[in-house]
Amino acid sequence: MPDPAARDAAEEASAFSHPAVAPDASAPYGGHPDQVVDFYAPRDGRRQAPLVVALHGGAWRAPYDRQHLTPFVDYLARRGFAVANVEYRRGSDIPRQGAAAPVAGRWPETFDDVAAAMDALPGLAAAHLPQADPRRIVLTGHSAGGHLALWAAARHCLPQDAPWRLPAPPALRGVVALAPIAHFARSVELGVCGGAVEQLLGGPAEFDARVPYADPAALLPTGIATTLVQGRDDIVVPAQVAEAYADAAAKAGETVGLTLLEEAGHFPLIDPAADACAVVAEELAQLAW
Repeated sequence: MPDPAARDAAEEASAFSHPAVAPDASAPYGGHPDQVVDFYAPRDGRRQAPLVVALHGGAWRAPYDRQHLTPFVDYLARRGFAVANVEYRRGSDIPRQGAAAPVAGRWPETFDDVAAAMDALPGLAAAHLPQADPRRIVLTGHSAGGHLALWAAARHCLPQDAPWRLPAPPALRGVVALAPIAHFARSVELGVCGGAVEQLLGGPAEFDARVPYADPAALLPTGIATTLVQGRDDIVVPAQVAEAYADAAAKAGETVGLTLLEEAGHFPLIDPAADACAVVAEELAQLAW
């Protein structure tokens, strides 16, 4: 049996070995430099294609931006999708005193940005990616981006006083969340990403008050078709997190798909060289087409 840490490092190295792929167009959805969406047209030349909205991971930390997701985004474009790759504000570059990693996320800016991007996307796509079919939109995201995808699809389930709440479900075909940080209590128990969940919400003192506004597992049922894709050997965001979300959905009366991939960890899901990436594309296709 291979060493889990060594395997994870090799899978990460493979996923990050691909050169970044430049977009066909970019557009801002706000005034901050991180408030931008990159658009990728379907590579097969089709005039109308489902739109996949992608949210990158990286534990909501500043050093990890949308560039590392561009090989995956290009892979989807080569499979006939129109794709929007969303950037958003993340934590600072400098760790808090005594911490080993940069701070994860900003409250409320990370959520402000994802909500603003989703609201702006139909108009931006019409102007910059005319091949995108606005009637066939699917959300995806990896790791922390998987959390944001689930959250964005559940904005109509937010508390009444939430500034991001929608009056009705968003016009989505569904969500395919990849190794998502989908259940905050379980993630905290497991120490996912070095305490990133608590940092995202502003620290332990704010955790309980902000969980109802940020935790996808607290926003069920959504009524939106949802599938989680998870490597069974993931040691970054363990499968127990996805399983906890699926269990919470079942208790809320909603069925959530959970595809567990054997002999796969965290990074093959976004690695165009990995078999897991083809599984992800197929899950997206089942919702989009």
